[in-house]
Amino acid sequence: MVLNAIALSKSYREGADPVPVLEDVSLSVSEGEFLAITGPSGSGKSTLLALLAGLERPTSGEVWLGGQRLSALGDAPMARLRRREVGFVFQTFNLVPVLSIEENAGLPFLLDGRPRREWTDRVRAALETVGLQHRARHFPDQVSVGERQRTAIARVLATEPRILFADEPTGSLDSERGAAVLDLLRAAANRGCAVVMVTHDPAAAARADRRLHIRDGKLAPPVRRVEAC
Repeated sequence: MVLNAIALSKSYREGADPVPVLEDVSLSVSEGEFLAITGPSGSGKSTLLALLAGLERPTSGEVWLGGQRLSALGDAPMARLRRREVGFVFQTFNLVPVLSIEENAGLPFLLDGRPRREWTDRVRAALETVGLQHRARHFPDQVSVGERQRTAIARVLATEPRILFADEPTGSLDSERGAAVLDLLRAAANRGCAVVMVTHDPAAAARADRRLHIRDGKLAPPVRRVEAC
């Protein structure tokens, strides 16, 4: 089991009163599994993704990721775990404007202080996988929205994480480019990477092995993909 979340709850303060966002959410994800989490806007699905990836701390409950209990990790070990074992495709891409596409795809290695000779080949191979090898020297403002999204995915693929989190990865793409992104996520799962995707798009969710629906901060019963006969 790559990921195990136990009774997660999250509240935020609004004045003197806590405002619950998630309540008693438990789930697990295995190697090579593609899980989709669906739900309406404001249901808590992006907050859940942030908790699972260690980007936020729960108010209560535990997350075990790669055999490590996240609540036991300090900020530095947590950041190191995310750089080395976790990939996150943000809805806003989180590209650095002054870095080239290649440098953005290699950002986790740069932050880890690893010399270029150790990761250049991996990054270039990832850019080729997403069809951006010809854009390596361009900057984010010189490429399309779809190419920025694929850069964010290349950044994840280059690190070969144990688990990949994707927040609305097709939300800003047309149907053709969105399908290409889902193909890349499926390919990552086929290579053994666990994939957890948040989406409001039923067609995107249908590409997953398993679906969980969240509403008002609580999970509904799981839905498994049914293969066509």
